Amino acid sequence: MELLHTVDILIIALYLITIVVIGLVLRKRAQRSKDDYLLGGKSIPWYMLGLSNASGMFDISGTIWLVTLMFVYGIKSAWIPWLWPVFNQIFLMVYLSKWLRRSNATTGAEWIGTRFGFGKGAKMSHIIVVVFALVVCLGYLAYGFIGLGKFVEIFVPWEVVSNYIPFNIAPEYVPHFYGTMFTIFAVFYSLLGGMSGIVWADVVQFAIMTVAALVIGYLGFQAIGTGGLNVPEGWMSPFKGGLDMDWNSIIPEVTEKIESDGYGLFTYLILMMLFKGVLVSIAGPAPTYDMQKILSTKSPAEAAKMSGFVSVILMPIRYLMIAGFAALALVYYEKLDLLNSTGNIDFELILPTAIKEFVPVGLLGLLLAGLIAAFMSTFAGTLNAAQAYLVNDIYLKYTKPEATTNQIKNMNYLTGIIVVIVSIVLGFYAENVNAILNIIVSVLYGSYVGANILKWHWWRFNGEGFFWGMVAGLASAYIVPTFIFPDVNELYLFPILLIVSLIGSIIGTYAAPPTEEAVLKDFYKNVRPWGFWKPVYDKLVAEDSNFKKNKDFGMDMFNVFIGIIAQTALVILPMYIIFRQSTPIYVSIAVLVVCIFLLKKFWWNKLEEELD
Repeated sequence: MELLHTVDILIIALYLITIVVIGLVLRKRAQRSKDDYLLGGKSIPWYMLGLSNASGMFDISGTIWLVTLMFVYGIKSAWIPWLWPVFNQIFLMVYLSKWLRRSNATTGAEWIGTRFGFGKGAKMSHIIVVVFALVVCLGYLAYGFIGLGKFVEIFVPWEVVSNYIPFNIAPEYVPHFYGTMFTIFAVFYSLLGGMSGIVWADVVQFAIMTVAALVIGYLGFQAIGTGGLNVPEGWMSPFKGGLDMDWNSIIPEVTEKIESDGYGLFTYLILMMLFKGVLVSIAGPAPTYDMQKILSTKSPAEAAKMSGFVSVILMPIRYLMIAGFAALALVYYEKLDLLNSTGNIDFELILPTAIKEFVPVGLLGLLLAGLIAAFMSTFAGTLNAAQAYLVNDIYLKYTKPEATTNQIKNMNYLTGIIVVIVSIVLGFYAENVNAILNIIVSVLYGSYVGANILKWHWWRFNGEGFFWGMVAGLASAYIVPTFIFPDVNELYLFPILLIVSLIGSIIGTYAAPPTEEAVLKDFYKNVRPWGFWKPVYDKLVAEDSNFKKNKDFGMDMFNVFIGIIAQTALVILPMYIIFRQSTPIYVSIAVLVVCIFLLKKFWWNKLEEELD
């Protein structure tokens, strides 16, 4: 296929102009107050925030990764996103989004005040949350940055661009150059429009991606109909066999990819992902764009609905596209050129190469606009979260509490520009998409879990315990994989990081007095968590005999279990549709219908009854 057609270029240009206009139109609204800029004034409907959140998760780097996984591992690739863990959205949907929204905070760091008060331990906790949030945000920004650059490189070869640019770039840094160029557009609308600008731009992006996903899914479905599919035994089953599949007689290079991924011990891998995923989910959302969307909702019930809507709208659409591209790549593998700029086979090039080879003019521009928009959506949401921490939790808290609206606006712009520059620099040191992903989901989240589970569920846990738990986790997250187990998959190090973090949390907790009684009572009364809160509950009952504790632990866990099954069905169903597997399609639909009935009765109806 030729390079981009004029029609495709015009479609991409039209999208870029649209998001610039969105930023300009919503600029005045965003400047009205801090809450208007960072949270959209807490007036955006839950379904739009859910769509925006789903759009932010439909990122280009993740899509590249997931297409590669499905190509290599087949239907079993549905389990690997549990690394995130993808089912944390179900825990949020069932109960955690409600708990978080009841705090009425602006950021996760500000939330610390509602749990630990404002003493020495709370200040220490506040600082460590800000540090952690900024590290994670910068990691996500670098992750998206390198993914976009590798993607654009396929469609805009450097040989062509270099004719119009008065300097030369080493081949390995070409993706970084492209990433920088498109980052500038994302910065524009996210800095000007704030949360409202991000949400409206995400709506445009998701509409584009939905059209593109349906067409790609159809093209993949048609390709499978030709009968040219050749995959290893067990590729079509989510349960049969492991991830160590025999590609030697089909595409021998895939074997090296499987060995480098380190997913060979399938059963142990799934158990570890489930163990880690449940604990990470119970800990609550990391302080990034996901948390900011929850805090932007109108009420706790709407926060829960928003989180549930993310899986419903994201999974079927995204996996139609993923399965469609995997099908095209498998059927027409000989047509794909997977050599990167250094001359090595790179399976992360499957997605962009398949687009270049199989997508027709017009749709190509639409799809490229959508995938570029997906990068911008993730980038803008994460940038907004980083700004919230720098402005709300450092500038306004420690530097200038009495800042005017104009000063806050200027600081939002300044911090946004600084964060972008730092993330671009980090992106230049990224080896590949998967390398950054492993660091974020395995190392950083491993350090985060221990302290953040205790903060919800144990009354005695205090600010000092939170601080030392996070410090111990972050220190071990660097030391253990770097010096003690450098050659071990980061996922398998999770239990070590968790234990170290818990030890730091418990020692720190008992080294200081409990949190003030009034703070604990306010938190327990407003947030209403379940867990080990008996001393606080007894004091509240003594004051008000009608006070009721949260007895929903069993029902919440039941709904989480059903929700995870439903979410997995939404992932697997599009895969089976594209690959024309009739019986599994009917089984998946039946499972989904039962799950929807149970969730309607035991989750949704309860939300409607709540007096939020």
